Amino acid sequence: MAEPVQETGVADATAALIASLAARGITVAVAESLTGGALAAELTRPAGASAVVLGGVVVYATELKHTLVGVDVNLLEIEGPVHPDVAAQLADGVRERLRVSGRPAGIGVSTTGVAGPSSQGGRLPGTVFLGISSAVGTRVVALELSGSRAEIRAQVVERAIAELVAEARE
Repeated sequence: MAEPVQETGVADATAALIASLAARGITVAVAESLTGGALAAELTRPAGASAVVLGGVVVYATELKHTLVGVDVNLLEIEGPVHPDVAAQLADGVRERLRVSGRPAGIGVSTTGVAGPSSQGGRLPGTVFLGISSAVGTRVVALELSGSRAEIRAQVVERAIAELVAEARE
């Protein structure tokens, strides 16, 4: 089970984000790796989330990033799952695959990285990539975070919410 985000600032930002997206009819789909469902849990916490959040997938196993979301298998084999291009493809893939009434989500968001305590594929704990995909394009945010495994995961959720707020303003 994902650890809930308790910080009031994040809760307020999430509620405002959901209200803003709902008012404009913008939907969100989520593909998560290191956050293990925590981002989707936070996005669905506020009332009204059902009008915005289409769904999410937790693709913790590398193979599932390909089979469920469509990340290029060669990219995964060469670069591994913690890479900016993987974050971009996760965001694009989940946006396209989680369709309702034949339409893709308005925004796809993804998380991939190393929560720790050990390194993974030469990447240090706290190395994180967020992907944001919309009709405007796809962008990746690289993060270098510190803290315990739980703290890193919570920081990723907080930053993903902040990036969604920024995307919603565009």
